[in-house]
Amino acid sequence: MKAYLEKLGKRWYLPLGAVFLVYPFVVNTYWVDVANFFGIYTLLGLSLNIIVGHAGLYNLGHAAFYAVGAYSTAILNTVFHVPILLLLPVSALLAALAGYLVSKPILHLRGDYLAIVTIGFGEIMRIALNNNPFNLTGGPNGIMGIGRPELFGFRVYLPIHYYFFIWLLVVVVIFALKRLENSRIGRAWNYIREDELAAEAMGIDTTRMKVLAFVMGAALAGVAGNIYASKVTVIAPESFGFWESVVMFSIIVLGGPGSIPGVLVGTLGMFVLPEIFRGFASARMLVFGLAMMLMMVFRPEGLWPSQRYRQAVRDSDEELGAVRGAKTAPGSLKG
Repeated sequence: MKAYLEKLGKRWYLPLGAVFLVYPFVVNTYWVDVANFFGIYTLLGLSLNIIVGHAGLYNLGHAAFYAVGAYSTAILNTVFHVPILLLLPVSALLAALAGYLVSKPILHLRGDYLAIVTIGFGEIMRIALNNNPFNLTGGPNGIMGIGRPELFGFRVYLPIHYYFFIWLLVVVVIFALKRLENSRIGRAWNYIREDELAAEAMGIDTTRMKVLAFVMGAALAGVAGNIYASKVTVIAPESFGFWESVVMFSIIVLGGPGSIPGVLVGTLGMFVLPEIFRGFASARMLVFGLAMMLMMVFRPEGLWPSQRYRQAVRDSDEELGAVRGAKTAPGSLKG
């Protein structure tokens, strides 16, 4: 029995997939919509996980790339009447371009300094959208009348339609990212996260790899922005503020950096649980802050960290313990 459970644990996606197939047929429309936004935030978490979880780059302005995908979809659809599905790759490319232009000049920064700069970029994007440049973004009122996806004459508009559309895309993205994290690129990102100097000494082009992480993460956030814009049909700058970036970052911290199932768990904790306990909304921020503090103390690697990240944390703790032991050992202070 134990061996069976261990084998099932390695294939966590099988029971989860069965639950998701049955779910929309046993709940009401409201909870189907909750699952839809759960899927969108899962895509956002997966996109930021590339940058923060794999490459170890602190990005607290990720909502800006989300906004690029949503606004490019909204403008091209409402003004030029380009179909939503054709705009999926377009929104990804434009967000990727934004990721390249932002990351290229700032990647010499590390840690908190990089985080502060990305916060600034996110706020610049929000303010620019509010100021309605070239009369395209609609200012504080945003853009209305965004179309719905259509494929071979079938129009996606009901919550259950979006449910299967979004989660099919999530499955495809998870499959691609799983292959990517086991590739040379994924291993290079992990080396950079753990020790950038050592990675550079091994011959890894660290600047190129970090830019690639930003570009790929931004592209996936642009895809999520496309889906969000077509789902709500109305977007405004307030949907892409600093708080959205904080939620995405918290998903990674809560679930575990570098972990795909960790992103699902983190999104569940950051988005779905507040919906379940909506009656305690007034105390939500207090509970959220307390939970994050306890996480940092008792589970710094996250609820479901990747094997590589868990081992890195253990190695770091062992090294710190060895240093402390050496300092307190008899005769350690002698010349």
